[in-house]
Amino acid sequence: MPKPTPKHHYRWSPFDQLTSTELYEILRARQEVFVVEQECAYQDVDGKDPVAWHLACWDSDADTPTLLAYLRVVMPGKKYAEPSIGRVLTRSSVRGTGIGRELMRLGIEHTLQEYPKARIRISAQLYLKRFYEALGFEQCSETYDEDGIPHVEMLRPALK
Repeated sequence: MPKPTPKHHYRWSPFDQLTSTELYEILRARQEVFVVEQECAYQDVDGKDPVAWHLACWDSDADTPTLLAYLRVVMPGKKYAEPSIGRVLTRSSVRGTGIGRELMRLGIEHTLQEYPKARIRISAQLYLKRFYEALGFEQCSETYDEDGIPHVEMLRPALK
């Protein structure tokens, strides 16, 4: 049975329209999930945020901005030839509620609206391969190590 979810809302923002509080919460959540939870020391702030759209799922019931889930869409040519979706996370409190699947659905939808003829590339943690396959992504690389975690590159075909 899925966990109950707090009231929430999704919001797209280009980097320069994120408030300092929103950016702080996004970077804090990315460190919480990717550095602390996954015990992976790496350079999260990689220079791609200014050339990305940011999708944040915020808790509508919280008194202060509380991030529940997040991803970014990096424009083509800045990380890969294709647009890419990355830094996908859900806070542990909302995992298993469907927020992550909805976040990715919205991320794919937005990317296809911005770049309708492009494929979408991701670098996926190997244990999430089936999750991304269910969203239309196909593995396109051998397994590789990224910061001590097995990953695969995956592509979602362009719209016909």
